[in-house]
Amino acid sequence: MLIDWFTVIAQVTNFLVLVWLMKRFLYQPILDAIDAREKRIAATLANAAAQQAEAATERHEFQHKNEEFARQRAALFNKATQEAQAEHQRLLDEARQDARVLLLKRQETLRDDARRLNRTILQRTQQEVFAIARKVLGDLAGTTLEERLSAVFTKRLRQLDDQTKSVLAAALNSATTPALVRSAFDLSAAQRATIQNALNEIFEAEISLRFESAPELISGIELVSNGQKVAWSIADYLTAMEKGISEVLDGKEDADALPPPDPLLEERRGS
Repeated sequence: MLIDWFTVIAQVTNFLVLVWLMKRFLYQPILDAIDAREKRIAATLANAAAQQAEAATERHEFQHKNEEFARQRAALFNKATQEAQAEHQRLLDEARQDARVLLLKRQETLRDDARRLNRTILQRTQQEVFAIARKVLGDLAGTTLEERLSAVFTKRLRQLDDQTKSVLAAALNSATTPALVRSAFDLSAAQRATIQNALNEIFEAEISLRFESAPELISGIELVSNGQKVAWSIADYLTAMEKGISEVLDGKEDADALPPPDPLLEERRGS
């Protein structure tokens, strides 16, 4: 079989031309389109990956912010709850305190009313008792009692402590007028002389005296000079006793703190 080399060469040439033409006008555009498509797909994928990463970042930030918000909300809720509980407790304590104060005031008012009523009754009783006692002592003041009172007053003068004696001596020495001796009854000459001699001996000087009667001094005598006074009176015992009873009623002292009975009264009562 003979080979037609012209035909073979022509076919090869035609094939090569066809291949070139196909590559030039068909394959290359297709390859370029494929490359472009691959680039677009790669870009789209890259863009999607970037968006996905951004979305993941935003999701992470959102979760972090959400968790932070949840923590802040829980903290604010706990704080508000604690403040509400503290305020509730404060109001409750104030209410209890106000109720306690009101109760104490009411109790104190009731006690004051009771003390006031008791005091009124007891003071009225005291006034009546001591008024009767003073009247009885005033009515019983006779010659024997008066002489005894003068003797007791003279004894009281001789028993003055050093400080009282010093103060009284200064008052007597600085006085521009005679010292005043006041008594609930008129002193006899002998009683005046006894008091005068006692003062002269006590202060080792001639003491100038003047005497007055003062019926308001229930069975008592007092020496007054330049603002200083030395006194003795049964009324003083009554006043001291009345004060002691008032202090006992006030709860300041007990009944044992009352002044002891005066020996003169006991002697008078025994006679």
